[in-house]
Amino acid sequence: MSSSFLLASGSPRRKELLTLLGYQFDIIIPNIEEQQNTGELPQDYVARLSREKAQAGLVLAKAIYPHLSLPVLGADTIVVIGHRVLEKPVDYNDSKNMLQQLSGGKHQVMTSVTVADHNRFKTTTVVTDVWFKVLTESEIQAYWQSGEPCDKAGSYGIQGIGGRFVSRIEGSYHAVMGLPLMETDLLLTDFL
Repeated sequence: MSSSFLLASGSPRRKELLTLLGYQFDIIIPNIEEQQNTGELPQDYVARLSREKAQAGLVLAKAIYPHLSLPVLGADTIVVIGHRVLEKPVDYNDSKNMLQQLSGGKHQVMTSVTVADHNRFKTTTVVTDVWFKVLTESEIQAYWQSGEPCDKAGSYGIQGIGGRFVSRIEGSYHAVMGLPLMETDLLLTDFL
């Protein structure tokens, strides 16, 4: 294996972004329950999920590659409006409700990245402000029918059709996609 680390994520966007940075890595997919704890702040929630993914990835890696000791990168992205986390939609009505909340206003996208090995871990969280134009009901319905919002936090993807709803951002475009490039590169550099 010529990989320098393991990515604990099945996200095609994260794979694409890490490939852009020129890294060699393999993918493992740990099973983590993504459930916000009562009273847990959104920023603490997303950081915990990225940490749990990286740490579960270490355990899984030890079982799959017992003779290797590679660092593991875990990441998570959430969409926050006010103090409420908008998870992935469960159905059309859920998606419609989320997109109506985002319509014509500002929300935040929080992406947390953790790199861990058997001795230590480091986590960084990037918060980006995103503004949406006012959405019509027919735009929301057509977007749902495209299939794109089904597996996306907040029910949209900035890098796809959902990008047409975004009037501006302040922060990291790539973090909204799922992985902030500069911050991720700095974390990996510290472990490799």
